Amino acid sequence: MNIVVPDKMDGTVGKAVEVLDRVATFGRPVRFTELLDGSPFPKATLYRLLQTLTSQGMLAYDDDRQTYAPGLRLVRLAHHAWAQSSIAPLARPHIDQLSRDTGETIHLAQLDRGHVLYVDKRNARQAIEMFAQAGKVGPAYCTGVGKAMLAYLDEPALEEAMKAQSFYPHMPNTLTTAQALKAELAAIRARGYAYDREEHEPGIICCAAPILSRNGQVLGALSLTTSTARSTLQDLDQLAPTLIATAARIAEDVESWRFPERTEARRPE
Repeated sequence: MNIVVPDKMDGTVGKAVEVLDRVATFGRPVRFTELLDGSPFPKATLYRLLQTLTSQGMLAYDDDRQTYAPGLRLVRLAHHAWAQSSIAPLARPHIDQLSRDTGETIHLAQLDRGHVLYVDKRNARQAIEMFAQAGKVGPAYCTGVGKAMLAYLDEPALEEAMKAQSFYPHMPNTLTTAQALKAELAAIRARGYAYDREEHEPGIICCAAPILSRNGQVLGALSLTTSTARSTLQDLDQLAPTLIATAARIAEDVESWRFPERTEARRPE
């Protein structure tokens, strides 16, 4: 597991953020030797960064196990970020209602450097085990919410996001080239919503709608997710109008709170 060396202009802060990312990526308490393996930083530099992050409460160190984990100060900052930068708090009543109305799993996501960040989730009446959970980061090119957001980026932003896609063939239906993905994005714009046709996980399908501001800025995406064992894409098509209407209501709430000065522009039809 390698990480990218920060640009020199990022300095110590950039390096410290990369270390935080690396600790979080493990998803469990991690030892120094594990962090050092594949690290671009020399042993002494990595140790110094860990000590500073620990003393500042951004990391917690367990003396008995000799492991590092995200600290409570980082948890507090993450909570404030979720409340102030995520659309999740404003979207919560809408996804609660959508979950009740449809009985399906609802995912709320935002785009983070070309990847999908799941910021909230409501389980179906009969929960399905799947990768997507609030706080997890997933690929954009093979998920419904990811493609729904990519489809409405402007050209410069889309080109940047394309660079972040791995095009790894998770499943037989996974799109594995930029050309195939761009063709799919054009179809999404024409249809107004995206599909996940078992492209990321076996048996998991969804339809997803973008959450757009009045001037077309991508604020996030919303999906209805189910399994092939109990539904089809045609079944999800019947729920798409409800999904799109919910995404529009979320956009209105977000924009009236965060972007009151923006002017009217396009939304997916």
